[in-house]
Amino acid sequence: MDSTSFLIVDEQPINLSQALKYLQTSGKLQPFILEILRQRILETELQTRKDLEINPGVIEQAIIDFRLQQQLTDPNNFQEWLINNGLDYPTFHQQVVFNFKLEKLRNNITEPKIQEYFIEQKIFLDRVVLSRIVVKEQELAEELKSQILEGARFEQLAQEYSVTDDRIVNGMMGPISRGQLPDALRALIELVNPGEVVGPIEIDDWYCLFRVEQFIPATLEGAVKQELENQLFEQWLGEKMQKLNIKLQVNS
Repeated sequence: MDSTSFLIVDEQPINLSQALKYLQTSGKLQPFILEILRQRILETELQTRKDLEINPGVIEQAIIDFRLQQQLTDPNNFQEWLINNGLDYPTFHQQVVFNFKLEKLRNNITEPKIQEYFIEQKIFLDRVVLSRIVVKEQELAEELKSQILEGARFEQLAQEYSVTDDRIVNGMMGPISRGQLPDALRALIELVNPGEVVGPIEIDDWYCLFRVEQFIPATLEGAVKQELENQLFEQWLGEKMQKLNIKLQVNS
C-alpha cells in the first residue's frame, strides 16, 4: 500500500492505509469500496464500448444550455463557478461527456429488457384504492356485509364500527400496490368492479370488509419507467461486480 500522504489534518498526514482503517472501524469501508468498484466498471465500459460515441456538437450545446440556465454566460463568472466547484474546464467538459455516455449506456442496457421486466413487475406497480371496515367478530362483519347489500352506507358503517384510524375518513385506505395485498384479498378484488364489496376476510385475527374504489393500472412511462430502468441497470452493475476478482490490502 502506498504510504504517501493524501490528506493533511491539523498539519498531521493521513496516508491511504490509515484512512481505510478509519473507514473499516466505522463500518463504512464496504460502501466506500462498492462505490469505487461501481465507478471502475462504468468508466471501463464507457472507454471500451464503441456504441456510446456522442456527437461533439451535442456536448457543446449542453454546456451552452447549462451556462444559460445557471446565468454563467460571462466568462469570468463561469471561471469563478468552476473554481468554487473544484473544477477546471477540461474536467467539467469530461464530466458532461461522461454523463451523456452513461445515459446512453443505461438506455442500451435497459431498452431490450424493459418491456418484459415491466410485465414481470406489473402486479407490484398496479394499484387499487380501497376502503375498509375492520371488526373483531366474524358475526358482526357478516351482519355489516348484509346491511351494505340491503342499502346501508358503507361510509356510515365504517365510522360507527371500524376499529382502524381510517374510520374517520370513511375507511378510505388510499392507493395500495396490488402486490402488497394479502393473497386472499388480491384474488377477490380481481373478480369485482369498483363499488363492490368483498369479505369478510380474516387478516391477523380481525375480520375485514373491503370496497373497491378504483383500479389504477401502471403504464410504462414517466416515473415508473425510470424506476424500472434504474433497477435493471443496478442489476447489470451487480452482475458485473460479482465477476470481479477483488483483493483488499488494508494492512500492507
